[in-house]
Amino acid sequence: MTLPKKGKGPVEKKVVHPYSRKAGYLAREANKQEKKERQKNEKALRLNAIGEKLAWFQNQLDPAKEEYTKQDACEMIERYLHRFDAELEQIELANSIKGRQGRLHVSRENVIKQTIERERVLYEGNGFEIPDIINSKHLKTFREWSGDLKKLPNIKMRKVSQNALDGAKDTQERPPEGIDDGVEDELSAGDCE
Repeated sequence: MTLPKKGKGPVEKKVVHPYSRKAGYLAREANKQEKKERQKNEKALRLNAIGEKLAWFQNQLDPAKEEYTKQDACEMIERYLHRFDAELEQIELANSIKGRQGRLHVSRENVIKQTIERERVLYEGNGFEIPDIINSKHLKTFREWSGDLKKLPNIKMRKVSQNALDGAKDTQERPPEGIDDGVEDELSAGDCE
C-alpha cells in the first residue's frame, strides 16, 4: 500500500481560534473590504446621479446657441425643477379614479416631491449646481461630452442661485460635486426672479 505524496491532494484549512490574533486580523481585513465596497458603491451612485442631471441639461441645449446668459440658465433650472410634472399628473389622475381603495404609487410620489423640494431649496438658497453653460469654452466642452462618467471632472460646474444676497460674484470653475478636483464657483443670479 502506497501513501499519497505530501504536496498532492486537498489542503485542510486550520481552524482559527476566535480570540486569537489571527482571528482579529481576519476580522479587520473583512471590515476593510466591506468599507471599500460600500464607498465604491456610494461613489458610483453619486456619479450616476450627477451624470443623469448633466445628460438632462445636455439634451436641453439649443444647438444654435453659442452662449447662454444667467437668465437662460435660470430658465433651464426652472424647467429642470418641473421635469416630473407629467408623472405627478399621471399619479394624481390614477388616484382620482373613483372606486379605488387607497392611493397608488404613494412611494414614487413621495420620492419625487422630496427630490423637487430638496432641489428647490438648493436653488433658492446656496445655489443649484449646473454645467457652466454661461462660459462659451466650457459650453463647448459640455456639448462634446459623450455621457462617460469617467470624464465628469472635465466638465466645469457653476452654482446658480435664484436669490442675489449681496450681488457679489465669484467666478471660479470647478468639476461636479463628489469629485474632489477644483474649487467652487457661485453665481448669484438675482435676475432669475
